[in-house]
Amino acid sequence: MRAYLTEFIGTFFLVLTVGLTSVTGTAYAPIAIGSALMIMVYMGGHVSGGHYNPAVSLACCIRGALPWKEFVPYVVSQLLGALAAGFVVYVITGMPFGPAPAVDASTTASLLVEVLFTFALALVVLNTATASKTAGNSYFGLAIGFTVMVGAFAGGGISGGAFNPAVGLGPNISQVMLGAGSLGHTWLYVVGPFLGAAVAAVVFKAQQST
Repeated sequence: MRAYLTEFIGTFFLVLTVGLTSVTGTAYAPIAIGSALMIMVYMGGHVSGGHYNPAVSLACCIRGALPWKEFVPYVVSQLLGALAAGFVVYVITGMPFGPAPAVDASTTASLLVEVLFTFALALVVLNTATASKTAGNSYFGLAIGFTVMVGAFAGGGISGGAFNPAVGLGPNISQVMLGAGSLGHTWLYVVGPFLGAAVAAVVFKAQQST
């Protein structure tokens, strides 16, 4: 239960940061988002692994760092945290929010951005937080947070920059429940991140075998 609580809290604050910086138009929002992930990873990494992302949990299951029986409870905890954050953003700002691709971005471009940067994120997580050769390091949180920051700066303006099914689904579901938005594009935030994470797990295993 403590792992599920940690995943809920970490995902909640990650999505809360995404939402508040998005709605208020905060300058350099990717820095805040990457930093939020970093501090939450340091907060809960020793308890749950600090995934806060169903795609990362999938990669860890494929890699063998998380038992498959924990996958669904982790994902449920993450989605509930994201959904709660979506409602809290509305309570604070009076405005619902949900990640969405740019109006002029093609489906292919948006999907590719989600796949590539989730691949990068999952590969960084696996190599810095689960590999025996990097065990006990103190930089894993920085590496993970900075990866999301880079992805948000580079691809956020194209795909919406979720790189995380919880970030893509939770706020959009809360937005629809509040009578706004649409779920039509949310498949991008499920297919893209899960595909990128699965490929990252395969690549990690290849790295470790050489």
